[in-house]
Amino acid sequence: MTRLALLTLAAGLASTAAYAQRQSTTDLTCPQAQSIVARAGGIVLGTGGPTYDRFVRDRTFCAPTEYTKAAYAPTRTNPQCFVGYTCFEPGRSDWFGDY
Repeated sequence: MTRLALLTLAAGLASTAAYAQRQSTTDLTCPQAQSIVARAGGIVLGTGGPTYDRFVRDRTFCAPTEYTKAAYAPTRTNPQCFVGYTCFEPGRSDWFGDY
């Protein structure tokens, strides 16, 4: 095998291993999920099955043009646990007075 092929294979295996290790909110209690987000500041967590989302502690973990909105995720103890926030880029209809 060529050196490039080996490097490509190694990179693919590393990314697969990282994906397999992603923590899921469904395996955590609500306070555990909240604590992980608060401690990390910004983190990607699984939300059940193949779905995932990025949760943040506050707006400082978003891009300068993004805002936060409350984020809820299913946990082992609460199907609608407030875990923190998600970042979003506001559209024209998101501003007050724009109808």
